[in-house]
Amino acid sequence: MAAPTLPVRPRAARGARSSSLIPGSGRNGFWIYLVPGLALLVLVVLVPLVWNVYLSFTSYRGIRPPEWIGLENWTELLADATFWTSFRNSIAMVLAMVIVPTLLGLLLAAMLFDLIGKKFGGKVASFLRATYYLPQILPSVIAAIVIGWILRPQNGALNQVLGGVGLDGLARNWLGDPATALPSIMVVLVWVQIGYPVVIFMAALQRVDPELYEAAELDGAGWFQRFRAITVGIIRPEIFVVVLTCTIAALKVFGPVYALTGGGPGTSTMVPAYYAYSEFFQSQQVGYGATIATALTAVIAVVAVVFIAAQTRLERKEEQG
Repeated sequence: MAAPTLPVRPRAARGARSSSLIPGSGRNGFWIYLVPGLALLVLVVLVPLVWNVYLSFTSYRGIRPPEWIGLENWTELLADATFWTSFRNSIAMVLAMVIVPTLLGLLLAAMLFDLIGKKFGGKVASFLRATYYLPQILPSVIAAIVIGWILRPQNGALNQVLGGVGLDGLARNWLGDPATALPSIMVVLVWVQIGYPVVIFMAALQRVDPELYEAAELDGAGWFQRFRAITVGIIRPEIFVVVLTCTIAALKVFGPVYALTGGGPGTSTMVPAYYAYSEFFQSQQVGYGATIATALTAVIAVVAVVFIAAQTRLERKEEQG
Protein backbone atom coordinates (compact mmCIF):
# COMPACT_ATOMS: atom_id res chain seq x y z
CA MET A 1 0.00 0.00 0.00
CA ALA A 2 1.51 3.33 -1.08
CA ALA A 3 2.21 5.91 1.62
CA PRO A 4 0.15 9.09 1.39
CA THR A 5 2.09 12.05 0.03
CA LEU A 6 2.03 15.39 1.82
CA PRO A 7 1.57 18.62 -0.14
CA VAL A 8 4.83 20.53 -0.57
CA ARG A 9 4.69 24.26 0.00
CA PRO A 10 6.32 26.18 -2.84
CA ARG A 11 9.60 27.94 -1.98
CA ALA A 12 8.42 31.16 -3.53
CA ALA A 13 5.50 31.25 -1.09
CA ARG A 14 7.84 30.80 1.89
CA GLY A 15 10.11 33.55 0.56
CA ALA A 16 7.17 35.88 0.03
CA ARG A 17 5.92 35.23 3.55
CA SER A 18 9.31 35.85 5.15
CA SER A 19 9.92 39.04 3.16
CA SER A 20 6.49 40.33 4.11
CA LEU A 21 7.57 40.25 7.74
CA ILE A 22 10.21 42.94 7.05
CA PRO A 23 8.69 46.42 7.35
CA GLY A 24 8.91 48.39 4.14
CA SER A 25 10.23 45.45 2.10
CA GLY A 26 7.43 45.69 -0.46
CA ARG A 27 7.72 47.28 -3.84
CA ASN A 28 6.70 50.69 -2.48
CA GLY A 29 8.42 50.31 0.88
CA PHE A 30 11.55 52.24 0.00
CA TRP A 31 10.19 55.24 1.91
CA ILE A 32 11.14 53.71 5.25
CA TYR A 33 14.83 54.07 4.39
CA LEU A 34 14.33 57.82 3.92
CA VAL A 35 12.93 58.36 7.41
CA PRO A 36 16.29 58.73 9.26
CA GLY A 37 17.60 61.25 6.75
CA LEU A 38 14.35 63.20 6.71
CA ALA A 39 14.27 63.24 10.52
CA LEU A 40 17.80 64.63 10.65
CA LEU A 41 16.94 67.19 7.97
CA VAL A 42 13.94 68.40 9.98
CA LEU A 43 15.74 68.48 13.34
CA VAL A 44 19.10 69.84 12.22
CA VAL A 45 18.12 72.16 9.35
CA LEU A 46 14.44 73.01 9.07
CA VAL A 47 13.55 73.54 12.73
CA PRO A 48 16.56 75.81 13.45
CA LEU A 49 15.92 77.68 10.20
CA VAL A 50 12.28 78.37 11.04
CA TRP A 51 13.23 79.33 14.60
CA ASN A 52 15.94 81.68 13.33
CA VAL A 53 13.51 83.38 10.93
CA TYR A 54 11.03 83.81 13.78
CA LEU A 55 13.69 85.34 16.05
CA SER A 56 14.52 87.89 13.35
CA PHE A 57 11.14 89.49 14.06
CA THR A 58 11.65 89.60 17.82
CA SER A 59 13.66 91.33 20.51
CA TYR A 60 15.45 88.53 22.32
CA ARG A 61 18.54 88.53 24.54
CA GLY A 62 18.57 84.81 25.26
CA ILE A 63 17.08 85.04 28.77
CA ARG A 64 13.49 86.27 28.74
CA PRO A 65 11.01 84.96 26.16
CA PRO A 66 11.24 86.59 22.71
CA GLU A 67 9.17 89.74 22.26
CA TRP A 68 7.57 90.26 18.87
CA ILE A 69 8.64 93.60 17.33
CA GLY A 70 7.77 93.05 13.67
CA LEU A 71 10.13 94.58 11.11
CA GLU A 72 12.20 96.72 13.50
CA ASN A 73 15.28 94.49 13.21
CA TRP A 74 15.05 94.50 9.42
CA THR A 75 14.64 98.27 9.31
CA GLU A 76 17.70 98.66 11.52
CA LEU A 77 19.63 96.21 9.37
CA LEU A 78 19.01 98.18 6.16
CA ALA A 79 20.52 101.28 7.81
CA ASP A 80 23.40 99.42 9.50
CA ALA A 81 26.73 100.57 8.04
CA THR A 82 28.59 97.65 9.62
CA PHE A 83 26.28 95.17 7.89
CA TRP A 84 26.90 96.69 4.47
CA THR A 85 30.63 96.84 5.17
CA SER A 86 30.55 93.14 5.98
CA PHE A 87 28.92 92.38 2.64
CA ARG A 88 31.45 94.50 0.79
CA ASN A 89 34.15 92.47 2.50
CA SER A 90 32.35 89.34 1.30
CA ILE A 91 33.03 90.46 -2.26
CA ALA A 92 36.74 90.37 -1.39
CA MET A 93 36.24 86.88 0.04
CA VAL A 94 34.58 85.78 -3.23
CA LEU A 95 37.61 87.08 -5.11
CA ALA A 96 39.97 85.18 -2.77
CA MET A 97 37.98 81.94 -2.49
CA VAL A 98 36.27 81.67 -5.89
CA ILE A 99 37.78 83.65 -8.75
CA VAL A 100 41.50 83.31 -8.02
CA PRO A 101 41.44 79.64 -6.86
CA THR A 102 39.20 78.59 -9.76
CA LEU A 103 41.40 80.21 -12.40
CA LEU A 104 44.63 79.00 -10.82
CA GLY A 105 43.09 75.59 -10.15
CA LEU A 106 42.14 75.22 -13.82
CA LEU A 107 45.65 76.07 -14.97
CA LEU A 108 47.34 73.87 -12.36
CA ALA A 109 45.05 70.89 -13.00
CA ALA A 110 45.55 71.15 -16.76
CA MET A 111 49.34 71.43 -16.34
CA LEU A 112 49.48 68.50 -13.93
CA PHE A 113 47.35 66.36 -16.21
CA ASP A 114 48.57 67.37 -19.66
CA LEU A 115 52.22 68.29 -19.03
CA ILE A 116 53.63 66.95 -15.77
CA GLY A 117 51.62 63.73 -15.91
CA LYS A 118 52.95 62.93 -19.38
CA LYS A 119 56.52 63.98 -18.72
CA PHE A 120 57.13 62.71 -15.18
CA GLY A 121 54.34 60.15 -14.73
CA GLY A 122 51.05 59.98 -12.86
CA LYS A 123 52.65 59.49 -9.44
CA VAL A 124 54.38 62.86 -9.54
CA ALA A 125 51.16 64.57 -10.62
CA SER A 126 49.23 62.82 -7.83
CA PHE A 127 51.86 63.86 -5.26
CA LEU A 128 51.64 67.50 -6.34
CA ARG A 129 47.84 67.34 -6.29
CA ALA A 130 47.93 66.05 -2.70
CA THR A 131 50.39 68.82 -1.79
CA TYR A 132 48.04 71.49 -3.11
CA TYR A 133 45.14 69.93 -1.19
CA LEU A 134 47.01 69.71 2.13
CA PRO A 135 45.82 73.14 3.46
CA GLN A 136 42.21 71.95 3.04
CA ILE A 137 42.63 69.21 5.64
CA LEU A 138 44.39 71.40 8.21
CA PRO A 139 42.15 72.49 11.11
CA SER A 140 41.41 76.20 10.78
CA VAL A 141 42.80 76.91 14.26
CA ILE A 142 46.15 75.31 13.44
CA ALA A 143 46.33 77.14 10.12
CA ALA A 144 45.51 80.40 11.93
CA ILE A 145 48.30 79.80 14.48
CA VAL A 146 50.81 79.23 11.67
CA ILE A 147 49.66 82.26 9.68
CA GLY A 148 49.55 84.41 12.82
CA TRP A 149 53.16 83.44 13.57
CA ILE A 150 54.21 84.38 10.05
CA LEU A 151 52.44 87.77 10.15
CA ARG A 152 53.34 88.88 13.67
CA PRO A 153 54.56 92.52 13.63
CA GLN A 154 57.59 92.21 15.94
CA ASN A 155 59.20 88.85 15.20
CA GLY A 156 56.98 87.38 12.51
CA ALA A 157 58.61 85.32 9.80
CA LEU A 158 57.49 87.64 6.99
CA ASN A 159 58.92 90.78 8.59
CA GLN A 160 62.10 88.90 9.49
CA VAL A 161 62.57 87.84 5.86
CA LEU A 162 61.92 91.38 4.64
CA GLY A 163 64.49 92.71 7.08
CA GLY A 164 66.97 90.04 6.06
CA VAL A 165 66.89 91.11 2.41
CA GLY A 166 67.09 94.81 3.19
CA LEU A 167 63.39 95.64 2.78
CA ASP A 168 62.75 96.81 6.35
CA GLY A 169 60.57 99.61 5.04
CA LEU A 170 57.98 97.10 3.87
CA ALA A 171 57.63 95.44 7.28
CA ARG A 172 54.42 96.31 9.10
CA ASN A 173 51.66 95.04 11.36
CA TRP A 174 49.94 93.02 8.66
CA LEU A 175 46.85 92.01 10.62
CA GLY A 176 46.68 95.16 12.76
CA ASP A 177 46.66 97.69 9.94
CA PRO A 178 43.25 98.30 8.28
CA ALA A 179 45.02 98.75 4.94
CA THR A 180 46.64 95.30 5.01
CA ALA A 181 44.40 93.17 7.27
CA LEU A 182 41.84 92.24 4.59
CA PRO A 183 44.42 91.56 1.83
CA SER A 184 46.37 89.39 4.28
CA ILE A 185 43.31 87.27 4.99
CA MET A 186 42.60 87.06 1.27
CA VAL A 187 46.08 85.66 0.61
CA VAL A 188 45.52 83.09 3.37
CA LEU A 189 42.18 82.06 1.86
CA VAL A 190 43.72 81.62 -1.60
CA TRP A 191 46.35 79.34 -0.06
CA VAL A 192 43.71 77.32 1.80
CA GLN A 193 41.21 77.10 -1.05
CA ILE A 194 43.31 76.41 -4.12
CA GLY A 195 43.63 72.65 -3.50
CA TYR A 196 39.87 72.05 -3.77
CA PRO A 197 39.45 73.07 -7.45
CA VAL A 198 42.72 71.34 -8.37
CA VAL A 199 41.41 68.01 -7.03
CA ILE A 200 37.96 68.41 -8.62
CA PHE A 201 39.32 69.45 -12.01
CA MET A 202 41.95 66.71 -12.12
CA ALA A 203 39.25 64.14 -11.35
CA ALA A 204 37.14 65.62 -14.14
CA LEU A 205 40.03 65.46 -16.59
CA GLN A 206 40.19 61.68 -16.14
CA ARG A 207 37.17 61.37 -18.42
CA VAL A 208 38.75 63.42 -21.21
CA ASP A 209 39.90 61.21 -24.09
CA PRO A 210 43.71 61.66 -24.44
CA GLU A 211 43.32 61.23 -28.18
CA LEU A 212 41.66 64.65 -28.29
CA TYR A 213 44.83 66.27 -27.00
CA GLU A 214 46.98 64.20 -29.35
CA ALA A 215 44.83 65.10 -32.36
CA ALA A 216 44.88 68.78 -31.44
CA GLU A 217 48.65 68.67 -30.96
CA LEU A 218 49.11 67.05 -34.39
CA ASP A 219 46.99 69.82 -35.88
CA GLY A 220 49.46 72.35 -34.48
CA ALA A 221 47.44 73.54 -31.49
CA GLY A 222 49.53 74.92 -28.65
CA TRP A 223 49.02 74.08 -24.98
CA PHE A 224 46.84 77.11 -24.26
CA GLN A 225 44.72 76.43 -27.34
CA ARG A 226 44.19 72.83 -26.20
CA PHE A 227 43.38 74.09 -22.71
CA ARG A 228 40.77 76.54 -23.95
CA ALA A 229 39.13 74.35 -26.60
CA ILE A 230 39.23 70.93 -24.90
CA THR A 231 39.83 71.22 -21.16
CA VAL A 232 37.49 74.08 -20.35
CA GLY A 233 34.77 72.87 -22.71
CA ILE A 234 34.61 69.32 -21.38
CA ILE A 235 34.83 70.01 -17.64
CA ARG A 236 32.40 72.94 -17.67
CA PRO A 237 29.91 71.14 -15.33
CA GLU A 238 32.66 70.70 -12.74
CA ILE A 239 33.57 74.37 -13.09
CA PHE A 240 29.98 75.30 -12.25
CA VAL A 241 30.06 73.04 -9.19
CA VAL A 242 33.34 74.50 -7.94
CA VAL A 243 32.23 78.09 -8.48
CA LEU A 244 28.91 77.51 -6.72
CA THR A 245 30.30 75.66 -3.70
CA CYS A 246 33.20 78.09 -3.31
CA THR A 247 30.87 81.09 -3.56
CA ILE A 248 28.68 79.70 -0.80
CA ALA A 249 31.79 79.02 1.31
CA ALA A 250 33.04 82.58 0.69
CA LEU A 251 29.73 84.10 1.79
CA LYS A 252 29.78 81.95 4.95
CA VAL A 253 33.47 82.40 5.79
CA PHE A 254 33.99 82.62 9.55
CA GLY A 255 36.96 80.64 10.89
CA PRO A 256 39.91 82.66 9.49
CA VAL A 257 38.31 85.97 10.50
CA TYR A 258 37.51 84.68 13.98
CA ALA A 259 40.97 83.24 14.55
CA LEU A 260 43.11 86.00 13.00
CA THR A 261 41.43 89.40 13.37
CA GLY A 262 38.05 89.12 15.08
CA GLY A 263 36.58 91.37 12.39
CA GLY A 264 39.09 94.13 13.09
CA PRO A 265 40.85 96.38 13.17
CA GLY A 266 37.61 98.32 13.32
CA THR A 267 35.35 96.67 10.78
CA SER A 268 37.99 96.25 8.07
CA THR A 269 37.68 92.43 8.05
CA MET A 270 34.09 92.09 9.27
CA VAL A 271 32.03 89.52 7.34
CA PRO A 272 28.32 88.68 7.74
CA ALA A 273 28.85 85.33 9.50
CA TYR A 274 31.18 86.86 12.09
CA TYR A 275 28.91 89.88 12.51
CA ALA A 276 25.97 87.57 13.24
CA TYR A 277 28.14 85.64 15.72
CA SER A 278 29.21 88.84 17.51
CA GLU A 279 25.61 90.01 17.84
CA PHE A 280 24.49 86.59 19.06
CA PHE A 281 27.17 85.85 21.67
CA GLN A 282 29.07 89.06 22.38
CA SER A 283 26.37 91.74 22.29
CA GLN A 284 23.62 89.24 23.26
CA GLN A 285 21.33 90.77 20.64
CA VAL A 286 19.99 87.39 19.58
CA GLY A 287 17.09 88.79 17.56
CA TYR A 288 19.34 91.12 15.58
CA GLY A 289 21.93 88.38 15.08
CA ALA A 290 19.16 86.15 13.73
CA THR A 291 18.22 88.91 11.31
CA ILE A 292 21.77 89.04 9.95
CA ALA A 293 21.89 85.26 9.67
CA THR A 294 18.52 85.15 7.89
CA ALA A 295 19.60 87.83 5.41
CA LEU A 296 22.79 85.87 4.72
CA THR A 297 20.76 82.69 4.19
CA ALA A 298 18.49 84.49 1.73
CA VAL A 299 21.48 85.80 -0.24
CA ILE A 300 23.05 82.33 -0.41
CA ALA A 301 19.75 80.81 -1.56
CA VAL A 302 19.39 83.41 -4.34
CA VAL A 303 22.99 82.84 -5.47
CA ALA A 304 22.45 79.06 -5.58
CA VAL A 305 19.23 79.40 -7.61
CA VAL A 306 20.88 81.79 -10.09
CA PHE A 307 23.87 79.48 -10.58
CA ILE A 308 21.72 76.38 -11.08
CA ALA A 309 19.41 78.21 -13.50
CA ALA A 310 22.40 79.48 -15.50
CA GLN A 311 23.91 75.99 -15.68
CA THR A 312 20.61 74.45 -16.76
CA ARG A 313 20.12 77.10 -19.47
CA LEU A 314 23.64 76.56 -20.79
CA GLU A 315 23.19 72.79 -20.91
CA ARG A 316 19.94 73.16 -22.82
CA LYS A 317 21.64 75.44 -25.36
CA GLU A 318 24.40 72.89 -25.86
CA GLU A 319 21.87 70.09 -26.36
CA GLN A 320 19.90 72.13 -28.88
CA GLY A 321 22.99 73.43 -30.66
